[in-house]
Amino acid sequence: MNNDYKNSVENWYAPLKREEAVPVVQAPSAERKGMPVGWRIALGTLLALGLIIVTSLWFSNRDAEEKTDDKREGFAGGSGFSFILPDDIPGFSDGNTDKPDEEMPENWKDFFSSFYTVDDNKKEETRIPSVEKRPSWELKLESAGEKQLTLQEIYRNCVESIVSLESFVEGEPGYYWGTGIILSEDGLILTNAHVVEGCDSAKIALHDGTEYEAKLVGADNTSDIAVLKIDARGLVPAVFGESDELRVGDEVAALGNPLGEEFLATLTDGIVSAIDRGVSVDGHSMNLIQTNTAINEGNSGGALLNMYGQVIGVTNMKMMSSYSSIEGIGFAIPSSTVRVVVNALIKEGEVRGRPAIGVTVGAIPEEAAEHYELPEGLYVSIVTEGTDAWEKGIREGDIITDVNGKPARTTNDILSVRDTLQVGDTITFTIWREGESSDVEVVIGDINDIY
Repeated sequence: MNNDYKNSVENWYAPLKREEAVPVVQAPSAERKGMPVGWRIALGTLLALGLIIVTSLWFSNRDAEEKTDDKREGFAGGSGFSFILPDDIPGFSDGNTDKPDEEMPENWKDFFSSFYTVDDNKKEETRIPSVEKRPSWELKLESAGEKQLTLQEIYRNCVESIVSLESFVEGEPGYYWGTGIILSEDGLILTNAHVVEGCDSAKIALHDGTEYEAKLVGADNTSDIAVLKIDARGLVPAVFGESDELRVGDEVAALGNPLGEEFLATLTDGIVSAIDRGVSVDGHSMNLIQTNTAINEGNSGGALLNMYGQVIGVTNMKMMSSYSSIEGIGFAIPSSTVRVVVNALIKEGEVRGRPAIGVTVGAIPEEAAEHYELPEGLYVSIVTEGTDAWEKGIREGDIITDVNGKPARTTNDILSVRDTLQVGDTITFTIWREGESSDVEVVIGDINDIY
């Protein structure tokens, strides 16, 4: 894959922010029947052009306002072990030299300080008031039924279990828009953590339009799952199915609220494109369901349904590009993951026991390694103070050449080892520093203690 293209790809990973209503261009009224055909064609063309321009400006304005929420593929930081993306510097761009080597910085550490963009923007905790009493409820998954449903039957059976969600930041205009899924008849609501991240309050609207103030049961940024509670009774909870039963090619449907209240309760359909697709977000790999089902901003927290009307995933992101068209690559959190996280959040308010290292690294380009006579490996950009990695002396500018005795050339070389370990286990890095190599044994920490 062309590096320029790859680095332009983005994971949309932010709620839709609504400042005002989407501009609408109305067609000419029926009273203009007498207008000449040529004029009508010209007017129609101008109106279409105007709609494109207005829509483009609206999206551009929104993107500018939400630039801190953008998550590019491989753009990471702040979740235990993360990595960084190259930036343009003189003489070097995305691994391809286009100027003489002598224009590269003399010191290789100066090169990397310019070459890499580090996303040190840590996730904000939600400030939504918490529930006074922890609920007593458990999410269970059901096996698929015997008879598949039509899309019409799925919509009819499931639409009342889908809610819209508005979250607010005190002092900011507008609100963030997303989707939620009813878990229990007494008001437990499932959504994405990024929909309520950094917010001070949230409001839930049921399918019939009834609105409730929501309180927080728990939110987990690592898995992008949050549970809210509203004071309601007699709701229609969704039925959750076993995502482990999915196969590539299975038909699925997404139900949510894309692009705001103008498109409430939108149903789209497609197939499962891949299972256990590893997508790196904020330094950790999320194993997601990939689907070509149409999802957009506002679908965050919505349902990915199998053909039995069961929720087998929670839609949370799609692939986008700044200058290339990407269609039909969306993702959902599997229900097997949702069950574990939801039950932990309801019981404890957090998820414990996930391994973290506290190191941010980036791959060393071949041209840079040759120019500066560096070993192959991963450049250390950030080490979080207080972690065992910090206590053992790993610092910015070190190069990790091996992990547990095996070459470390990509971030996945380390992530694949880390993800097999438990909190309290050790991982051994071979560190190159100023021409000398040494092994450093690091104790794995809990992600909640590190960040």
